[in-house]
Amino acid sequence: MITVGVVTHHSARVLPGLLDSLPGALAGVPDWRLAVADNASADGSVDLVRRRFPAATVVDLGGNRGYAAGVNACAAVDPRAALLLCNPDVRLRPGAVAALGAATGSGVGITVPRLEDADGRLAHSLRRRPTVTRALGEALLGGRRASRFAALSEVVADPAAYTGPSRSDWATGAVMLVTRECLEAVGGWDESFFLYSEETDFALRAADAGFSLRLVPDAEAVHVGGDAHTSPALWALLTANRVRLFARRAGALRGAAFWSAVVAGEALRAAGRGRSTATHRAALEVLLRQRRNILGGRCVDFSR
Repeated sequence: MITVGVVTHHSARVLPGLLDSLPGALAGVPDWRLAVADNASADGSVDLVRRRFPAATVVDLGGNRGYAAGVNACAAVDPRAALLLCNPDVRLRPGAVAALGAATGSGVGITVPRLEDADGRLAHSLRRRPTVTRALGEALLGGRRASRFAALSEVVADPAAYTGPSRSDWATGAVMLVTRECLEAVGGWDESFFLYSEETDFALRAADAGFSLRLVPDAEAVHVGGDAHTSPALWALLTANRVRLFARRAGALRGAAFWSAVVAGEALRAAGRGRSTATHRAALEVLLRQRRNILGGRCVDFSR
């Protein structure tokens, strides 16, 4: 049994593509249901779901409570089912879900598909465990150059990792199948992250509990995405939560070193030229202003 969980927030523009792809993607899966957790959408997202899938379970979260809260609401719809998480802006290829399900078991608690972007390019969605050295490598070399070296980047850029079954520490959460056994052992997604790093936290906690994450190349999906790289507010939240998660897991001393590496990287890019400087300036400001909250593992207060 599979619950297809979708968390929406003003998603009407991108949601039809996902909904259209579900019947083909779920071919060969006899028992599934659609659950949509809505974070106070005001653009007709919920009405769209109800028109396309009248039998869907729609959970009104009563406000914008964040992505992790939506995931937990979807997981609670059927306490027996595995959970297939899908961002509203993904399109699943035919047969993808059956392939993901077939790859679970034998310690594999999370499976993810091979992702492409809207232009058909491979998305490097696999990630290594964060370390201070990797944060420093990405800061000084930049993500693309650092990804050539496993010790210097979280991003797995080796094409071979995406052509055959491969395991990784975590993966971007655009599409992710989580077994019920894994959900029950690891517990709920951490709602304090609101948005970004919640999938990293869950995957690392799953690894702590003995479950591995596997990429299934026979399962494919397209992820339109990319808003975090153009929105200063979203990039600041992504960056702050990345550091906050590391500090919570690694302790104060290594957390401070990780923070310093990320600050250096954001400062270097904020001083440059181009369209991305505003996003890096916003992240740098939050990292400096909210240092105590971030290193203390507390939520970042954007109202100050």
